Amino acid sequence: MIKKLIILLILLQGWAMSEGVKMIEVNGTKVPMVFEKSSFLPLVSMQIVFRDSGAISDTKSGLAVLSAKLLSEGTKSDGSVGFATKLENHAIHLSASAGNETFTITLSSLKSEFEKGISLLKSLLKEPNYTKETTERVKKKHIGWLTQQESNFDYIASLGLKETLFAGTPLGRARAGSMSSIESITLDDMRGFISSHLGVNSAIVVIGGDVNSEDAQRYTREVMALLPIIKTNKIPYTEATDKKISKISTEDTQQAYIYFGAPFDLKYSDPKQYISKVANYILGGSGFGSRLMEEIRVKRGLAYSAYSRFISNRSTAYLSGYLQTKLENEKEAKKLVIEIIEKFTKDGVTQKELDAAKEFLIGSEPLRNEKLSQRLDRAYNEYYYDRPLGYHKEQLKQIESLTLDEINNFIKSHKEITNLSFSIVTAKK
Repeated sequence: MIKKLIILLILLQGWAMSEGVKMIEVNGTKVPMVFEKSSFLPLVSMQIVFRDSGAISDTKSGLAVLSAKLLSEGTKSDGSVGFATKLENHAIHLSASAGNETFTITLSSLKSEFEKGISLLKSLLKEPNYTKETTERVKKKHIGWLTQQESNFDYIASLGLKETLFAGTPLGRARAGSMSSIESITLDDMRGFISSHLGVNSAIVVIGGDVNSEDAQRYTREVMALLPIIKTNKIPYTEATDKKISKISTEDTQQAYIYFGAPFDLKYSDPKQYISKVANYILGGSGFGSRLMEEIRVKRGLAYSAYSRFISNRSTAYLSGYLQTKLENEKEAKKLVIEIIEKFTKDGVTQKELDAAKEFLIGSEPLRNEKLSQRLDRAYNEYYYDRPLGYHKEQLKQIESLTLDEINNFIKSHKEITNLSFSIVTAKK
């Protein structure tokens, strides 16, 4: 009964606050605008997300990330310091970032300063800081960051897992690039990337806060009108290897960093995604109480923490996990991960585990829906992944009615997650 009341409250909350997606016509192109109004605080935020424009589309490793850093350096007229001062004087945040699949520009401020923020964003799009000095400064700072990562063993192990699971593909490259690839990137490379990937026909606008729909549409039209129509290319779908490869990197470390992954044959559009959400929670996504944490930390004390998750997006789907342990426990911990996942796919879960997962996933839903940013992210993700708005509400009802046989049949049908590959950073012998 309590679960049903929670679901009802969520449904009512979503109905009362969500505005949904509007298609805004700009120079003959329809731009999707995800919008939600909230007057709880006098704040407004806007994100412009460019599809198929992330690191996967790099012609040189790290190009998307470096281009985003350059675009965050202000305009050519004002320079980096002058533009940053204008932002600071009005308490405006304006930046760019690049993921694997998308390139994002983010603008946020107080409601009273948002018009100024839009004006500065338009200036940035008209006249990015395309100078040799800015290019060299951005490259130098990024190479400095990469130098720091040489002693970041989590970064090394994580990157090693990507290189192992997706060898020879764009997903197998370092999103941040390497020393040599960053050195080779020129101003023309970044200028070309920005002009060929930031198009009105590849954009999704996400806007919300203390702003009405009419103003949100006006802001969208004003900014989108500055962007060109570009040639779009859909990002390829890449499957993780099933070859059970182990990559060992030796460093001057006192701990073993163990990252593991495997293919997961469930695309983002599969209607059984809700079952994977529950299975993920039980296997390694819930912290204490998950199989991995209970077996590796609680029962054997082999690690402080152990996690796993099912990743499913437009470019790939796979199982990913990690743990950190003492050097002398490295082999035992690795063997235990294999045994836990094999047992998971062979025997499934118990009714007790299923009930606990349901209780948490349904009961904690209001906490994942209380902030404006959370609701906007959710609406954007539903649009981005071709799901109807309000899809998460339907998922809650499906999770509530999920039976033990259904989840165990699902888990047993995905034996591919036992084809584990490892990336391990350990000590030199």
